[in-house]
Amino acid sequence: MPQCDTGSLARDGPRGPVSAAVAAAGALPKRVKVVEVGPRDGLQNEKIVVPTPVKINLINMLAETGLQVIEATSFVSPKWVPQMADHTEVMQGITQLPGVSYPVLTPNLKGFQAAVAAGAKEVAVFGAASELFTKKNINCSIDESLERFSEVMAAARAANIPVRGYVSCVLGCPYEGKISAAKVAEVSKKMYSMGCYEISLGDTIGVGTPGSMKEMLTAVMKEVPVGALAVHCHDTYGQALANILVALQMGVSVVDASVAGLGGCPYAQGASGNVATEDLVYMLHGLGIHTGVDLQKLMDAGAFICNALNRRTNSKVSQASCRL
Repeated sequence: MPQCDTGSLARDGPRGPVSAAVAAAGALPKRVKVVEVGPRDGLQNEKIVVPTPVKINLINMLAETGLQVIEATSFVSPKWVPQMADHTEVMQGITQLPGVSYPVLTPNLKGFQAAVAAGAKEVAVFGAASELFTKKNINCSIDESLERFSEVMAAARAANIPVRGYVSCVLGCPYEGKISAAKVAEVSKKMYSMGCYEISLGDTIGVGTPGSMKEMLTAVMKEVPVGALAVHCHDTYGQALANILVALQMGVSVVDASVAGLGGCPYAQGASGNVATEDLVYMLHGLGIHTGVDLQKLMDAGAFICNALNRRTNSKVSQASCRL
């Protein structure tokens, strides 16, 4: 495939009177922390097991882009997620750069202990705002899932390890349909009260719109400080960037994304990948928002993993730049 020189566009994104006016209005955060979830959330649904060296190279390339947070792997049972069976090898094989966090998913105490033994310094727990999704995903009720997390939280406190909390299906569920904003707020409050320093609100099946995003965030922000919130948007209906923009306007300054738009959800039929990190960074730079991320290096990482997977990137920015 031909490769285009994107030049200053890749480094800085588009700038003009509109972005200058928006920035001057002070409605948007000056900085956004981008949480890269591609190596875990992006790869976990790949049917062919990705070789461990490829995962390690991807994480190392992503770290060189300036990303502050890269979710590296998941310490779950290989029976449930075969793709993540090499979690220990991945954690021990990557070059952990200073100033970069490499959190891992730990659904239970056994996973937490294995993660710490492998060198993890931050972990994440995974809940949902949908009873049916929770039942099908981790075979228990929402309240039971929170009880399981309490063991992880206690062990993490003892080891001085920060814990991030995910809430899935915040804007819709493949089994229940629309989820009430009040339920999302309730689950988010419980996870925050348990000690999660940050709550990532996931539109797992990508059905949200700017309207439902605003409604949901308005409810959650009454229970959890906006500084402790992140959004995690899938792009199934092409609404991810629009939804993220609403979140930014409401004060959220942490956004999850997946390089090359990798990912989906094994329990959500038809759900496409996360918003592409390249597209998110391009938009943020165009708004004059600082990310610390080099877009050109990010596109290189996306090209690397797409070549390894023998697939086309889902990033519009990379497609427009003639990369894969």
